[in-house]
Amino acid sequence: MFHSTPRRRTFAALTTSVALVAALAACSSPAAVSGGGEAAAAPGITDDTVTIGTHTPLTGPAAAGYSSISAATKAYFDYVNDQGGINGRTIEYLVKDDGYNPATTQTVVRELVQEDEVFAILNGLGTPTHTAVLDFLNQNEVPDLFVASGSTSWNQPEKYPWTFGFNADYVVEGAALAQYAEDQAPDATVCLLGQDDDFGDEFIEGAELVLGEGGLAHIERYSVSNQDVTAQIGAMQAAGCEINLLATINGFTALAVGTAAKLGWFPQWYSSSSGGDYPTLVGYLGEDLGPKLLQGFTSSNYLPFSPSGEWVALFQQINDEYNDGAPFTGNTVYGMSVGYLFAEALARAGEHPTRQGIVDAITSGDLVGNGIVPLAFSADIHAAYLGVGITTVDQGVQDFVGATYVLDGDTVEAVEPEDVPVENAGVPTGD
Repeated sequence: MFHSTPRRRTFAALTTSVALVAALAACSSPAAVSGGGEAAAAPGITDDTVTIGTHTPLTGPAAAGYSSISAATKAYFDYVNDQGGINGRTIEYLVKDDGYNPATTQTVVRELVQEDEVFAILNGLGTPTHTAVLDFLNQNEVPDLFVASGSTSWNQPEKYPWTFGFNADYVVEGAALAQYAEDQAPDATVCLLGQDDDFGDEFIEGAELVLGEGGLAHIERYSVSNQDVTAQIGAMQAAGCEINLLATINGFTALAVGTAAKLGWFPQWYSSSSGGDYPTLVGYLGEDLGPKLLQGFTSSNYLPFSPSGEWVALFQQINDEYNDGAPFTGNTVYGMSVGYLFAEALARAGEHPTRQGIVDAITSGDLVGNGIVPLAFSADIHAAYLGVGITTVDQGVQDFVGATYVLDGDTVEAVEPEDVPVENAGVPTGD
């Protein structure tokens, strides 16, 4: 559930009360006015640049799974800059390594805000790391945009009005994957392996919305500090688990699948998007073994990464030209999709962007993004996506199977996925 607030998700309420947005804007400081009106220059804004920053693990235990995200975002911004930028401004993206260490996160984010004077923090990665700077950013009224974590902590607009999530949250993912398991194999024994923090807690919460309290036949937890899950996998095998839901990051998804294979056990795996990127998993498991072990692997996602999609074609082009030939993975699509959403918000903030102005643009309900379900942002909802699609791996290709679910309150509903067309070569205009 939301920390300190009741958890209620209303998928139908995707539009914002104009009166409420106006009231919020009226409560801002005189310099923080939205739109194109004249205003005092916002931090990080010049006539021809906007400077933003992020914290991310370029080194440390999470680097192998996530360090490529910020590079993909920067590649997208370089592409936009070559097209003339947003409202005549190029985007400068400062990336600082925090090693996935909350203490380091505090140091580098303070540097970004106080020394580099960034306009906003974009896509800070990790639940424990970003939690360490949540109060600081909101107390200093720094736009804290599109956090790279599925924790529901980011969706507390009254407590944290400057913070917005990006990922579909873990409750949504847990509920959707449990519903897919129920739809595909209603009599199967469903179990769960989860990280021993909010990731695992909220994923369990979502699964139990569908399966009922006690509906998970067996639950095991792991700590990222211990890269041995033999005991957990052995216990799940002994419990007769047939479908295993995974609240795991990529490294531990691969560890679970590989450990089970060593035990001669081959259940079905249903993973969160945070640990379900096929190319990354093959990188861990090896080109010979990975494709065999991951045949039929199921995961959730909310971004347009179908191999035949036009967003993938655009992002592959950008990756080839601006990202030094880096491998094209789900992280590439994720990083560029984050960059696109920021560019869209900046464009809608007007020719004279302010910090309050970009927040107003996000809560207006006018942003479209490029996901397969509509964005949920409003004055009352600071979560991006309240639904996910289901993907499977078949013969080395990971793609959506058509099943798409949204969480409306405590109810999972099946919906049709939506395709957002690429317009203006993928550079938002604010029109």
